[in-house]
Amino acid sequence: MNHNIKYSGTRHYLNSSFVQGKGVSSKGLFNTSAFPGQLTQPSPSFLLILPQIDKYLYAMRLSDETLMDIMSRFKQEMKNGLSRDFNPTATVKMLPTFVRSIPDGSEKGDFIALDLGGSSFRILRVQVNHEKNQNVHMESEVYDTPENIMHGSGSQLFDHVAECLGDFMEKRNIKDKNLPVGFTFSFPCRQSKIDEGILITWTKRFKASGVEGADVVKLLHKAIKKRGDYDANIVAMVNDTVGTMMTCGYDDQQCEVGLIIGTGTNACYMEELRHIDLVEGDEGRMCINTEWGAFGDDGSLEDIRTEFDREIDRGSLNPGKQL
Repeated sequence: MNHNIKYSGTRHYLNSSFVQGKGVSSKGLFNTSAFPGQLTQPSPSFLLILPQIDKYLYAMRLSDETLMDIMSRFKQEMKNGLSRDFNPTATVKMLPTFVRSIPDGSEKGDFIALDLGGSSFRILRVQVNHEKNQNVHMESEVYDTPENIMHGSGSQLFDHVAECLGDFMEKRNIKDKNLPVGFTFSFPCRQSKIDEGILITWTKRFKASGVEGADVVKLLHKAIKKRGDYDANIVAMVNDTVGTMMTCGYDDQQCEVGLIIGTGTNACYMEELRHIDLVEGDEGRMCINTEWGAFGDDGSLEDIRTEFDREIDRGSLNPGKQL
């Protein structure tokens, strides 16, 4: 496997409202009055409850030996996912994406990008050129995805996507342009080509009926055609990890890993074709969507899970998955 560790991913920071003491009285856990954004000495009330906090955190401490063991298990799951013989039972599916290279920086054009994967749905118009100093110009809009849509029927979900896309185009007067569309769909899908995606299973908070086992690109095409007020040529469907890697790769061809830490967590990377049994050919490379969030779904991590993990899992929409 390729062990290049340069990656593009999401960044998370400590909640600034907590650090700056907003909503926290002078008797709160920390004294933050000295300098906004900086923590000073813990308050006496915090020191009193520290032993109790430490008691709960103890179960979450992992020794170096345990971490090495988990790494070894994960590496084996990756190998199983890449293997034709073991992939059907592997939890880490190592899905081929049919993205065969990183951008080289010469790309240009006018595109629409759709990003569906959480409680909000984002649409972007991306114009790539080589004029002056601004290579990429983006304008975007975020649309809500209500719970009744996420838990309704597949038709309702993709009708909603098509409606939002129509609204986005209408506001920018581009309905008649028939721009190429890239669809970022942040759920595990099997692909045999770049412009299809068969949903394996819903994750996170989605549970729309009639979509698992279906081609999401065809479902979106159908919803757009039903409207009849614009056309859209969906030229590619990718996972959000792949979109993240490719975005960074446009500016830095050394980037070969995409990492997401958000509603869920996942990663992709560029793999040698000779290591991918599920795709014909040995020459060249292909991006692999690991779907590592499913690591342990077969119970292989049960020995390190805590009561808190199990309680959260019981209250989730998809118990037993992505724990």
